[in-house]
Amino acid sequence: MRRPDGGTPEARSPARECLKVIQGKILRDAIISASNCLAKEKQAVDELNIFPVPDGDTGTNMSMTLSAAARELSRLENPTVSEAADVASAALLRGARGNSGVILSLLFRGFSKGLKGKTEADGAALAEALALGVEAAYKAVMKPTEGTILTVAREAAEKGRAVAMQDPSVKAVWPAICEEAEASLQRTPDLLPVLKKAGVVDAGGQGFCIVIRAMQHVMEGGAIVEGDAAAAGTKTRSVSAAGSFETDITFTYCTEFIVARDKGNDRDPLRLRAYLESIGDCVVVVDDEDIIKVHVHTNDPGKALSEGVKYGQFETVKVENMRIQHANAGWVEENADESQPSAPVRAEPEEEYGFVAVAAGDGLQALFNDLGCSQVVSGGQTMNPSTDDILSAIEATPAKVVYVLPNNKNIILAAEQAVPLADRKVHVLPTRTIPQGISAMLNFDADLSVEDNLIAMMKAADNVSTGQVTFAARDSDFDGRNIREGEILALENGKLVFTDTDIRHAAIKLAKSLLNARRIAGRETNFITLIHGEDITQEQAEAVQEGIRAKVGDNVDITLVNGGQPIYYYILSIE
Repeated sequence: MRRPDGGTPEARSPARECLKVIQGKILRDAIISASNCLAKEKQAVDELNIFPVPDGDTGTNMSMTLSAAARELSRLENPTVSEAADVASAALLRGARGNSGVILSLLFRGFSKGLKGKTEADGAALAEALALGVEAAYKAVMKPTEGTILTVAREAAEKGRAVAMQDPSVKAVWPAICEEAEASLQRTPDLLPVLKKAGVVDAGGQGFCIVIRAMQHVMEGGAIVEGDAAAAGTKTRSVSAAGSFETDITFTYCTEFIVARDKGNDRDPLRLRAYLESIGDCVVVVDDEDIIKVHVHTNDPGKALSEGVKYGQFETVKVENMRIQHANAGWVEENADESQPSAPVRAEPEEEYGFVAVAAGDGLQALFNDLGCSQVVSGGQTMNPSTDDILSAIEATPAKVVYVLPNNKNIILAAEQAVPLADRKVHVLPTRTIPQGISAMLNFDADLSVEDNLIAMMKAADNVSTGQVTFAARDSDFDGRNIREGEILALENGKLVFTDTDIRHAAIKLAKSLLNARRIAGRETNFITLIHGEDITQEQAEAVQEGIRAKVGDNVDITLVNGGQPIYYYILSIE
């Protein structure tokens, strides 16, 4: 592999074997090589996630985060150590995905501070820089858990510092850091019993070890590990146990438009929905007093537009040929570099407040739009958005104060990293589920202060009980249960409560369990929202709705929503 400056990696030499210091180009190449190594090993790291739900993606998040740094570093020709560390830190900050990616970015942020102003660095400087990164990471995590990547990085940095007092050379310190990190990794099951029971080490710690060992290889004169597009996973798709994707496209054109309703036009949008369903599928019609938002897959977009214009004037129209999309990029492929949607356009902060939410699935995204979110960032299940994705959405929201709803515990840290980067006031509400985000939005009051709204919205979110029905992505021995790949999992407020073999039965049973838990806690239940995913038909969802109604009676209002979310067959919101 040729280096970014056009040269070739230095061959191993006696001089490099006795390495005392590294220059910026070595640090640059070391991080690029580490990114390539992690991309090759990301699946193995993912598989260390002990919770058997399909969104265990530690390796993927860390790999995508580090690849952001590799892309920027590849543009540097002859950097100093300080310049290479600064570029990597800035890229990692914006590219951070998931908790593991954020922690990795924080480690490099401290690393950058420790190498500030240096043209080269010895082992002592590298150890001190890593220690600063560890300090930054621990401060950012509200309740640090030992036996994770934090422990592995901390003990590695401590070892590096100790060795540096005797021999400050890179050849002495960095191998010691790597050896201690791997020893610490092997100790993680002793600190977290759940790891020991599953017979695995910590996934984040494993990813960290891969990174620093790959860096050592280059520091000692080894060649940069070649990037592998296939291993890097630049084109992946979420796999559902409900069935594989059929490559045949029935309806060619993805058609979207917004109609500004004419005054006095009393046409019922339900008629529009019915017509669109007769000429296509994937129909979403969202209306309010002023506009109608439409999404449909059809072979005749002209007919859809001709019917839509009967309701008013078009504000926007978009028609895309999905066959061409499929040929060029692959259906539902997720490309970290190429197939990501373009960033939304920055908007001047003209309004007093606005909202950004994270959600996966056309139906859920439309729902959050309908609730008042200016921007909905796609993701939150198997593909967490980066800090930069969230930042772009914030700055595309035309508001002076922006509320961000991550709707996933693994996105909260990434969202919080966007706060100091934004050009307007930002508040992150730590919503951990989609139902929490919906409830928070419904309880916003424009007449209240920012502080009072934050309290009221999170109080509403905390009052929601969330259930999820999904499938086991891997065999697992979790919490005393022997779980087999493909089994149906029922989660209650993020905790596995039982397994099943039937999706419908699991959803009804889960609803009953959630209701019982609320009753025992003395909490009333007035509303149940049943959100079905992309692998569930309307008929199947209605059968579950009726099954739940038979259990709870007519005193509880049950609303059915087509969320279109991947991975989770059903999401239940009970309040």
